[in-house]
Amino acid sequence: MVRSNRPESRAIFVCQECGKESLKWLGRCPECQQWNSLVEKTVVVSAAFQPDASLSPPLELSGVSIEARDRLPLAINEFNRVLGGGLVPGSVVLIGGDPGIGKSTLLLQVSALMAQGGSTVVYVSGEETERQIKLRAERLGIRGENLYLLSETNLEVILDQVETLTPGLVVVDSVQAVYAPQVDSSSGSVTQVRECVSRLMHWAKTRNVPIFLVGHVTKDGAIAGPRVLEHIVDVVIYLEGEPFSPYRLLRSVKNRFGSTNEIGVFEMKSEGLVEVANPSQAFMSQRGEETIGSVVVPTFEGTRPLLVEIQALTNPTSFGQPRRTASGVDFNRLLLISAVLSRRAGLKLGNQDVLVNVTGGLRIEEPAADLGIAMAIASSFRDAVVDPHMAVVGEVGLGGELRAVPQLDRRVNEAARLGFKRCIIPKANARIDAPPEIELIPAATLREAIRVGVGRGKEASASE
Repeated sequence: MVRSNRPESRAIFVCQECGKESLKWLGRCPECQQWNSLVEKTVVVSAAFQPDASLSPPLELSGVSIEARDRLPLAINEFNRVLGGGLVPGSVVLIGGDPGIGKSTLLLQVSALMAQGGSTVVYVSGEETERQIKLRAERLGIRGENLYLLSETNLEVILDQVETLTPGLVVVDSVQAVYAPQVDSSSGSVTQVRECVSRLMHWAKTRNVPIFLVGHVTKDGAIAGPRVLEHIVDVVIYLEGEPFSPYRLLRSVKNRFGSTNEIGVFEMKSEGLVEVANPSQAFMSQRGEETIGSVVVPTFEGTRPLLVEIQALTNPTSFGQPRRTASGVDFNRLLLISAVLSRRAGLKLGNQDVLVNVTGGLRIEEPAADLGIAMAIASSFRDAVVDPHMAVVGEVGLGGELRAVPQLDRRVNEAARLGFKRCIIPKANARIDAPPEIELIPAATLREAIRVGVGRGKEASASE
């Protein structure tokens, strides 16, 4: 029997949400539970990319040497912070975000700065022509020496052109626009994206050249084909921001070479994204002196202390069931704090709508902001102003007690640096060294903290 050398093809069904493959059609994906997401694809078995067959012998860990230049520092400090100190050679970094948020602008700025440092950079665009990119570069004040533009979507052509230039950095914008001609499916499909990213990853590892990939996002804000892309690449970064706010947050959700707790803060201006050296002062710049329901909390984002403003508004409900709305804080945490305020602090919130917001588009995850949320709610409920020169920090327990928070000394120092005169802290953290210009007010319970912090102003509408 003679076996044919022609490539074999077969039909499979691929989920467009998570990349789950199935040999038969299913109405609901068993992996991500999405309905009608499986699409038939024809796969050519022999066309799949095969890496080099050369054997790589195993090495003893103690014998592996690390070069002194293990990272490529970028000229943007906020970007370096998120990456963990710089760009690792041979790494693949995926950056996602809403359309128009500034992904292409940020990567064009990074590419220009790398090129100014003497490195050859290749910027591959599958969605814009060279002239369109040039228009953006002129707006950003980028001249473009050592920065090569390539408007191409064919992966074979891209790799051939990049190979001839031997660059120090490659940017692909976007990965959903690139296609491998050997794969029988349209660009942007799960099969194409997986094939293209795998080949780019293999090229980056063998040439020891870092690659930036731009990824489209779905309506839920996740990168399109999230499980396919995020599992392959080394670093996943999201560029976030409110639609009408000039500030942008660069946040890492996966990093094989560093922490995922760091954020970078940028401001969108006419000359592009400008890093914010003092985020606390930027987020506090529009805070009023006599604002009811406004409290400042020193939080932590990775290794950086950050002062944020928490606002709350209570209003008698117009419906049978009072509403709880949380923006920038966890909704379940808001329910917990509202219940503790009603039960332990005597604030009757059963007939009140409670709305809590973190200004600047930030999101606070740590429980150290519990006291700030509670005091903002109490300030609005009592129609009393919290001292604008006072910061608060503490975790609230179900019994109404205030629990200790980590790294309180750095939080207090940040508050003192920005001119705050008083700070309410948990009594368990009372023994810390604080600058002489700020007064520490220990409180053991939530009721005690509210009595001290919200005791001034207008007459309270409800007694404790």
